[in-house]
Parts: sequence; structure tokens; C-alpha cells
Amino acid sequence: MKSFCLIIFLSILIQQSCLKLGVDASSRDGFVRTKGVQFTLNGYPYYANGFNAYWLMYVASDPLQRPKISAAFEEASRHGLTVARTWAFSDGGYRPLQYSPGSYNEDMFQGLDFAIAEARKQGIKIILSFANNYVSFGGKKQYVDWARSQGRPVSSEDDFFTDSLVKDFYKNHIKAVLNRFNTFTKVHYRDDPTIMAWELMNEPRCPSDPSGRTIQAWITEMAAHVKSLDRNHLLEAGLEGFYGQSSPLSKTLNPPGQFGTDFIANNRIPGIDFVTAHSYPDEWFVDASEQSQMEFLNRWVDAHIQDAQNVLHKPIIIAEFGKSMKKAGYSPAQRDLVFNTVYTKIYESAKRGGAAAGGLFWQLLGNGMDNFQDGYGIILSQSSSTVNVIAQQSRKLTLIRKIFARMINVEKWKRARGYGPIRKGGHNIPN
Repeated sequence: MKSFCLIIFLSILIQQSCLKLGVDASSRDGFVRTKGVQFTLNGYPYYANGFNAYWLMYVASDPLQRPKISAAFEEASRHGLTVARTWAFSDGGYRPLQYSPGSYNEDMFQGLDFAIAEARKQGIKIILSFANNYVSFGGKKQYVDWARSQGRPVSSEDDFFTDSLVKDFYKNHIKAVLNRFNTFTKVHYRDDPTIMAWELMNEPRCPSDPSGRTIQAWITEMAAHVKSLDRNHLLEAGLEGFYGQSSPLSKTLNPPGQFGTDFIANNRIPGIDFVTAHSYPDEWFVDASEQSQMEFLNRWVDAHIQDAQNVLHKPIIIAEFGKSMKKAGYSPAQRDLVFNTVYTKIYESAKRGGAAAGGLFWQLLGNGMDNFQDGYGIILSQSSSTVNVIAQQSRKLTLIRKIFARMINVEKWKRARGYGPIRKGGHNIPN
């Protein structure tokens, strides 16, 4: 009875928004697209309930370790997860993807090939990030070092965003990734619907220019570059969600620090198809009480969903969130509360056809991967209360998607037979 009542309730809420979606026959190609504030897949609403797994390429580059990749995707699929976010970068250093500008490690690229192929088998979409803000896996510092070695007068990591040679290195890497021919699927990345979206950079920051103008110009240029090479895939910037000068009142929500980004202005840029926010109260407010951290989480997620809906008019993914087991006083109940808080806000928006389109927890791990455990890792095969929370969210979003699909199909049937729009309570629901 409870499930039946929920279905009726959701049907009433969803009817009006699902009629706005319609079904575009030309979009039945397996690529995730946007329509208004929602994602669509083959003409029907799509939700990104998933995970981060930055290590996929690195682990899969060793053929002996590839069963871990397969097992991770199988477990993710069994728990209803639909999207994985991972790195398409590893610049310089130990076992890199890119030894030097334009020189690639084929073993590492084949590792990424394999990860994409395994995701495809399980019906999971992939978000690929092109570069890192931080020194891990090279980051913008490595690009600047490469330019300096070729005589460029660069001194700061933030020169990544302005130096012409550095930008050329980065653009060439984008081109190399998009043009990669997958050795397992036999499909170029740019043509592969398994890839949901590209990400310009993991958590771009430019603290040397708190005005945000530097990042704004860089995103504008790079978004146009990606779209000139690939019109099939979605694109997002990789932002954490820090507010800037375009919304001075919202800046009070930011954690302490200078970030050089502007959530509103950066995401208004043409070519940025959807928006992201990250949330780590336990990292950003280390000395704050658990209650204060949760109050921040509530305000942060609410504000970004509302701005995506009412200001930016684009879908939003909470692309990183979690709770570290390594923090003092940690308990599983605290982590469950973080996950439930984020998931509930996504669900409440999604069931009304709103902008919240999913969440990606940080991070998924597999068995035998203790060396990747940063405190946030979750192993789905090890039953825990948090795993149950994750699976419940998958079921709830799947239910919404099914109801949307049914309502759209009924509308198609009625229109095909000349009945006009669906009626509710004797009154036509406006399209």
C-alpha cells in the first residue's frame, strides 16, 4: 500500500513536468542530453546516481588487476548506480598517461579503454576529467613546468590558465582523449555514448585572481574548444560550487579561502551543459562541531539546487560528497546522515522535475584496494548501513524515471490518436 500511494503521489507531481519533456526521436542514440533542467537518455529523464573512482585507469593499466575493475562495475550495477566519474589524466611522474606534452603511455590509455568498456557492459555512464587542479597526478603544476622547460616565462601554477603554450598543451590533450580509439570497444571516445560528459578540470581554482575573471576566460575558451571537436557529449567545468562576485550575498555561504571561481558566472558560459557542486564540511570546517557541519551541508546543497533551477536553468549533480572515517569522533551514523541529507535533497527536487539530477559519492573502492583508502572509500560488497542508503536512493530515482517514462508514453499514445493532452481532474494540464 505504501509503494502504491507513493506511485500515485509521484504521478501527480510528475505529470506537468513530464509533458514538457516530450520524446525527441532524434535523441534515441544512447547519448545523455539535457532538456531544460533535466538530463534525458533516449528521450526519457535520466538520473546520475553514482560514484567517483579516480583510480580506474591506473588500476586497469595492469592487466592482472583488471578483474578488480570488472567486479567494481558489477557491484555498482547491482546497487543501481548509473554514473562513474574518473580521471582521463596522469601527467608526468610515476606511470603517467602523458609522459610529456603529446607523448602518451599506451599501457595507461589501454587501462582507460578497459574501464570504459567494462562500464559499457554494465550500462554505466562515465564522466571523464581532463586535468587536475592539484599536484596529484601532475596537475596544472606539471603543465606549467613543461612550459617553463621550453623557455616560457611562467612562475605560478595559475599561469596554467593564461599562458598560451600551456593552453596549447592542454588543448592538445583534450584532442588526444576525444580522438582516442578504444582498443576494446573499437569506438572513438568522441563517438561513444558510454561517456556521459567531459569535465574541464577537477576542482579548478585560481587563488591569484579572486575576481574570477581568469577562470571565467579560461572556461569560456576551453568550453568552445571542446564543443568545436565534439557536439555529442555534455560538458561541465568541474567546479566545487564556490560563489563569486556575480552573487555577493551567496559568497557568505563559502568556506574560508580565496578560490577564484564564480559558481553563477562560470556556469552561465555557453557550452557548459550542466553544473556541479562538491561538499566536504569535514574538510572545510575541521574544527567545527558535527551539528555545524551538517547545517552547512544543508545550506550549501539547498542553495546550489535552487540556483541551478531558478538562475542557471541547468541540471545539477552533487559531484563529490562523503564523510571521512579518519576524522576524530567518526561514526557510521554520521556518514549515513551525510548521505541521506544529500540524497533526500536530490530526490525532493527530482520527483518534481527539478534541477537536481543526481549525486556521486566519493569514493567507490573494491576488495583488496586498501592502498586507495583515503577515509571516504566505500566497498559495496561489504554490507553496511551506508551501502543500504545508496541502494535505496537508486531504487527511488529508478521509480521516478519509470513514472516519467510511463506518463510520456501515455501522452504519445493519446496524441497519436488525437485525444489531446492528458487530463487531470477534468482540466487539461498545460504543456
